[in-house]
Amino acid sequence: MKNFKKVFASTTVAVALLTACASGEQQALTVSGLDPAKFDTTINEKPVKLYTLKNQQGMEVCITNYGGRVVSLVVNDKDGKPTDVVLGFDNIAQYADTLNSPTDYGSSVGRYANRIKNAQFKIGEETYNLKVNDNENCLHGGGTTGWMNQVYDAEQIGDSILKLTIVAEDGENGFPGKVTAVTTYKVTADNMLDITWEAETDKATIINQTNHNYYNLSGDFTQAGYDQVLYVNADQFTASDAKYIPTGEIRNVEGTPFDFRTPHAIGDSIRSQYDQIQNATGYDHNFCLNTYKDGKGDDTQVCASLYSPKTGIFMEMYTNEPGVQVYSGNFQGVGKDADIVRKHGIKYPKHVSVCLESQKYPDSPNHPEWASPVLQPGEKYYSHAAYKFSVK
Repeated sequence: MKNFKKVFASTTVAVALLTACASGEQQALTVSGLDPAKFDTTINEKPVKLYTLKNQQGMEVCITNYGGRVVSLVVNDKDGKPTDVVLGFDNIAQYADTLNSPTDYGSSVGRYANRIKNAQFKIGEETYNLKVNDNENCLHGGGTTGWMNQVYDAEQIGDSILKLTIVAEDGENGFPGKVTAVTTYKVTADNMLDITWEAETDKATIINQTNHNYYNLSGDFTQAGYDQVLYVNADQFTASDAKYIPTGEIRNVEGTPFDFRTPHAIGDSIRSQYDQIQNATGYDHNFCLNTYKDGKGDDTQVCASLYSPKTGIFMEMYTNEPGVQVYSGNFQGVGKDADIVRKHGIKYPKHVSVCLESQKYPDSPNHPEWASPVLQPGEKYYSHAAYKFSVK
């Protein structure tokens, strides 16, 4: 208890541990090795817990309603060994310590995923100024005060479904409109993590939610994930400047390190001298999905996939969104991040993982030529992403 209080002394998050084991009964560890008692707490006077979803095939997904974060995701490898394939912490204290261990690991990002240039946008003639938290830009809805660090109301439905609800007030981090948003996680019988985001607003606003799982399908988080084989069903990507903001140029992937239409190992091209790779020291870019045409995304088609030759674990991604952000963990293991201990006592190296984030294009509120993120009163926001696991 002493150490827990010390961690939060310098943050704005008020945390009080609950006596989860007051009855004297000890909670069993999850398949991924998590102790649910380490997530049983209150933050800002709201209860936080660890929820476990599973199916009959041995898939297990553990989620905390703090930020709607996926803490672990276990599937069987080619030898039938349960393998945790996502990065994270093994306790709520580190997730909520936004001063010493800030991270978006596993979160349900909102209200706007990715970056908005100069933390500013317009709806009609009205200009909105957002919280600045990434250079002069707004990233992931304000970061430490965005939805990834808020407590959702949780409702678990059986063994396989979790509904998380958040109500964001008008003016939160500069965004207009009171928004009620629901994220639903579902583990299906065929080893799919299915995620839907739904939202309504009382005032014109922008919304662009995503899941921010960091994947390493080898299950070995001590090594860079260079051997992970990536496929992205995209002929084009949005070029970015040195601060990761789209320039407005859409480039063809042909002849560049961004051509993953034929699957290949991420490490084959991550050290390229290509300007976009050099700017980001890896991949941190939006791919324009071929599965999105004429203003509609086909979430029955595979838009991306990831494969580990070590474990044989194969992940296929589906979404109705126009883009997917591929992020290769360029800030992991860099500077102070190199000293932070995560799950199982591991310190992560650079490029240990890859994120595949469904989304509207970054900075799309300032690019009317791209799919619009504007949500009007009376409309319903709906976004879908699914990640299906198998072995080969």
